Amino acid sequence: MYTMSLRLFVCSVLFGAFSACNPVPAPATHAQHGTHGSGYVDSVNNGSITADTLKGSPARVSMATIGDNHIHITYHSPGVKGRVIWGGLVPYNQVWVTGAHSATTVSFSHPVTIAGNKVDAGTYAVFTIPGETTWKFLLNKNHRQHLTDEYNAGEDVLNIPVTPETVALTPRLTYAVQQDDEQSGSIIITWEKKQLHIPFTNMP
Repeated sequence: MYTMSLRLFVCSVLFGAFSACNPVPAPATHAQHGTHGSGYVDSVNNGSITADTLKGSPARVSMATIGDNHIHITYHSPGVKGRVIWGGLVPYNQVWVTGAHSATTVSFSHPVTIAGNKVDAGTYAVFTIPGETTWKFLLNKNHRQHLTDEYNAGEDVLNIPVTPETVALTPRLTYAVQQDDEQSGSIIITWEKKQLHIPFTNMP
């Protein structure tokens, strides 16, 4: 018993000395800016991969911290791959998951205003209703749903018109959070030759 106690004492002293000299590293801090996920998507969008042969829709994350507000978007990125997107794969005048698989989600760590509407801190599903000229941008309280299977307009916290811009071809759907000034930014959705800008401002 004495020998075992002595061994435990020596081990504890040695372990303490080792810990003091070699502290356990702190967990990596959460990335604050940028888009993360499949490098394949970036390679397709920047032209490094010229033939998009991936059948799936990779999971991606886009985020930024603007002021004290952390905005975090998770989504899946489908590809054009020679298909007619608007009015074809994505019908006009129907609610679209604006991604693939599970609903795209956006989280705000602090309240914001979007087109004059208050949006509380929290996580929301992102939906759109594409039109030939004007779209609708929706935020829905039920952020845990597959495609639009459980979509209920009564759970929308935001429904605003947005006019898409025409841009160069973006083969894979991409979300970005852009900082516009110290307390405001934009959610940017780009796919095929369409781009949506949804400005928001942090609430005091």
